[in-house]
Amino acid sequence: MPWNETVTMQRLEFILACQAGEKSMTELCCLHGISRKTGYKWLNRFNPHELSSLENIPRTRHTQPAKIPPDIAGRLILFRQQHPDWGPKKIRHWFLNNNADFIVPAASTIGDLLKDAGMVQPRMRRKRTPGNLRDLTMPVRNNHVWSADFKGRFRLKDGSWCRPFTLTDNHSRYLLSCEPGTSETTVFVRSCMEKAFLEGGLPDVIRTDNGSPFVAPGILALTQLSVWLIKLGVQPERTTPGCPGQNARHERMHLSLKTAMSHHDVFGSLSEQQAWCSGWRNEFNQEKPHEAHGQQPPAKIWMPSPRKWDGRVPAVNYPAGAKLYKVGEKGDLSLNGRMFLSGALRGEYVRFLEVDDGVDVILFDRMILAYYDRAEKRIIRID
Repeated sequence: MPWNETVTMQRLEFILACQAGEKSMTELCCLHGISRKTGYKWLNRFNPHELSSLENIPRTRHTQPAKIPPDIAGRLILFRQQHPDWGPKKIRHWFLNNNADFIVPAASTIGDLLKDAGMVQPRMRRKRTPGNLRDLTMPVRNNHVWSADFKGRFRLKDGSWCRPFTLTDNHSRYLLSCEPGTSETTVFVRSCMEKAFLEGGLPDVIRTDNGSPFVAPGILALTQLSVWLIKLGVQPERTTPGCPGQNARHERMHLSLKTAMSHHDVFGSLSEQQAWCSGWRNEFNQEKPHEAHGQQPPAKIWMPSPRKWDGRVPAVNYPAGAKLYKVGEKGDLSLNGRMFLSGALRGEYVRFLEVDDGVDVILFDRMILAYYDRAEKRIIRID
């Protein structure tokens, strides 16, 4: 007798014995060398009209996973070649958003296709870093917090260095600026920001890291750039040194930019690199779906800021009768002796406002710079 028939007959004997009711379930299970759980499983599965109900149920798949037709697979692979920094989810939702003329496969199926085609690199495991210990502004709306940074540097074919400057809106992920330059200077960054402000209005906060030209010696690491921003009503904000994760949304965009650039040949001049960056920025904003916004591209979410800018830098206005001090040419104040404040504030006026007995708060515009202890005649830093 075949093995399957033997097993089936043994199970049938067990079922018939159970139905006879002469012995308990525990006794019958012991006699047949099975657990009570298995015994009840056989009882529940048994169908008197189908003896096959007592056979083992194979665990192999009853259906084969759907295969992508060759013509559609070719289109998906070609699209990935054109967008090397896009993952399966982004590719799938791009076709859905653009009314594809075929049934778009699941993201997992597209991922398997790309993996089989050798177009997916395994992820490197990274150690987790401690969380941020400083309070940074949490973006809750468009133009609440923008992030600015440089994306490394590399040489063009003409031998010159290229340092792309980038500026993004943290809420919508909209890329406001992607400008290749030759140096990381205040003049270059300000020109990029001026262009973005004229096109998109003013944000509330601009977040940067602690590299040049975003920091300088002195109170709050103020620079000429940050003083200019304060005058425009934009609060400069810096991440903790060595904690790029505090600017994770901007860094993620940089990863996409790096991946896209790695699939293109080095350009011969800055103008050629600029043309490529402009095209990539348009694709990132107008086409690339983003998971945080229901797979919609950033352009569907972002709107210009209601705080329009006319290109002028307003003067700092203090209330009449305010106690003011002018910052010297060396960035110092004359307070019972010369005390260094910030070279970026040279020629500017700061306000002293009493907030406690013997303690003044030092303000530039509406931004608190430090405190001054009149009794001890010293500046108390807060950074």
